[in-house]
Amino acid sequence: MDLNAVRTFVAVAGTGQFQKAAVDLALTQQAVSKRIAALERDLGVRLLTRTARGAELTVDGQAFLPHARALLTAEERAAAAVRPGSRALRVDVIGRRLSLAGALRDFHRAHPEIALDVVTLPSAEVAVAALRDGTLDATFRAVTMPGQRLPDGIAAVPVLDEPLRLFTGPGHAFAGADAVTPARLAGHRIWMPGNAPGTEWAAYYEALADDFGLTIDTIGPNFGVEALIDTIAASPTLATFLGERTPLVWPSGYDMRLIPVRDPMPVYPHFLLWHTGNPHPALAPLRAYLAGIQPHRAREEAGTWRPGWARDAEAAEG
Repeated sequence: MDLNAVRTFVAVAGTGQFQKAAVDLALTQQAVSKRIAALERDLGVRLLTRTARGAELTVDGQAFLPHARALLTAEERAAAAVRPGSRALRVDVIGRRLSLAGALRDFHRAHPEIALDVVTLPSAEVAVAALRDGTLDATFRAVTMPGQRLPDGIAAVPVLDEPLRLFTGPGHAFAGADAVTPARLAGHRIWMPGNAPGTEWAAYYEALADDFGLTIDTIGPNFGVEALIDTIAASPTLATFLGERTPLVWPSGYDMRLIPVRDPMPVYPHFLLWHTGNPHPALAPLRAYLAGIQPHRAREEAGTWRPGWARDAEAAEG
């Protein structure tokens, strides 16, 4: 259906006159008549009749009018969803159930007037490309490019160093521990089937394993968080890592354990990336909000660990 013809019909219905509708639409009266005629041919019914006073809706026209208005509303909403400057603030997170997704929910509660569009892109490279072409406004990523500059126009600032927790079932060897050191985890299987090769989180855990002799097991399909919890709960040998802020709920009776890792405390370095030329008005409030949420707290504490590439990124940002 030709939406320009639908828009013309709604204008004629609203003014009651072809001539007034033509002025409102910056068209000739002949063009308005042609559009209405084409729409009526497409629908196979008469929508308007000409009278001495102008134009009146037929019964079919009265039935069609509310749907025509709904079509135009849908068109505007569809355009607003992608139009720079008017669409929602579009932010990429690694996973909708992970830590910074929770920070976005808190931001939305603090600023309910700001519309958010939360997406999950497959990699940092895809996210940075989307920042550059303006289809994405911000992304939460770990900057894993030691010795390399971010692309021109892309800025990065650390927003949170998130401590890791060891996640086990009640039968695991460390289930009763108040805390555990990375060195004590050597030889124990850390099961992380979601660590896809080439991702920044896989690079983080590879560096952690290299530094402390850990065994990061990525074997097996990734069936999601629920399946991971089921497997960890029933296993006396498998554990996994979770971020301190990762929102997680498990079934009653599972008796799961979240154990701090210390001496040193591994922290996951979350950065916010954006394009410096991005004009979206909600980007500045997001950056200001994130600057106030426990800003990269662990980076300032003694006894923490982060990969060398994260330290390089922090030094470049500083």
